[in-house]
Amino acid sequence: MNLTEMIARGESETLEFKQKTTRPYRISRTLTSLANTHGGHVLVGVDDAGRVVGVRDAEEELFVLRTAAAQHVEPPLEGLRYREVEAEGRTVLVVTVPESTRKPHRAQVAADDWRGYVRVRDQSVQTSRLTEQVLEGRPPTAPGPLFERLPLGRHELAAIEYAQAHPRLTLPQFIKLVNFGKRRAYQTLIKLVLHGYLRYHDKEKEPYYTI
Repeated sequence: MNLTEMIARGESETLEFKQKTTRPYRISRTLTSLANTHGGHVLVGVDDAGRVVGVRDAEEELFVLRTAAAQHVEPPLEGLRYREVEAEGRTVLVVTVPESTRKPHRAQVAADDWRGYVRVRDQSVQTSRLTEQVLEGRPPTAPGPLFERLPLGRHELAAIEYAQAHPRLTLPQFIKLVNFGKRRAYQTLIKLVLHGYLRYHDKEKEPYYTI
């Protein structure tokens, strides 16, 4: 697949657009999430809208990416591939991140702060300990959601039933529906996404969930 085709497909579980990589701390989350899930690509020099903006200094970008993979991910990521592609008179850096055989990886997001991430649709989502336990025993290239489908409680069922009866479910709607705090409500919805019950969408102003 060439660069134009990749961009036309938009960001996804396996594809991330980055206008630039300013700090290893930030890009390490994306690299970690791809390696912990199904692998994929990062296009550096493409903005969130899919416009080719190019990179000013490919060598500087490569330095940040290699530093992030080697020093800001634990265990360090191996096997990343980098190539420069010319498009519309600009240089785009295509970073290929293979699915790791050493899961789970954690990204350094601040000094002495290491966190795990996985890809949920086109987002890098922080993992729980339960997610990391699943990753430890999950073979590379295993298809489908990260978790097997499990029996659900009444709050999870309420979210699914609402999503079935309405075009979409938002976080504020779910908070009102089950009378949860924001953090617990968000964690519940993300769990349903990881289990394959709901789909996550964030292309509009307010993220939402559907069946």
